[in-house]
Amino acid sequence: MAKIISSFFISLDGVVESPDQWHFPYWNDEMGAFVEAGMQSAVAMLMGRKLYEEWSAYWTSTDADQEIAKAFNDVRKYVVSSTLEKADWNNTTVISGDVAAKLRELKNEIDGDIQMSGSATTVRRLLANGLLDELKLLVHPIAVGRGQRLFEDTPTHPLKLVTSETFTTGVLNLTYVPDAR
Repeated sequence: MAKIISSFFISLDGVVESPDQWHFPYWNDEMGAFVEAGMQSAVAMLMGRKLYEEWSAYWTSTDADQEIAKAFNDVRKYVVSSTLEKADWNNTTVISGDVAAKLRELKNEIDGDIQMSGSATTVRRLLANGLLDELKLLVHPIAVGRGQRLFEDTPTHPLKLVTSETFTTGVLNLTYVPDAR
């Protein structure tokens, strides 16, 4: 059975939008190892439509690092969307309709990790339906002030901290699992 694991670059004030605008000063080998480990454990990627559109455009371009692009282009990808009718990016399947039921089926069919990076709306939906197995947060020591937050207008979701580490940059590497209290 697969696990759905979501990872976010997140600011102290909960912003996950546009990390390219604020997270790079904190990038180092520790963070690179974290990202690489997630990529290596992924048997599939799950994303929302917006991230799909951004990543499919970038990772198929000649501007992308070709070694990393090959990994993204080759891995199975699933896009949660009610508006996307087809996906042209290699190895991509659109999931629509009863998304929760289809993701439960997918988790039962696949062995390994289904990785997510970003897609806050999709993560909130997964939490609400009991489908998210791990939430990995790289909490950056910066208050961004504005932008989409990971948890906006959501019900309460108890989480249990299972691992924590502080990178030399002050970034906290935190892993949570749902806590059925």
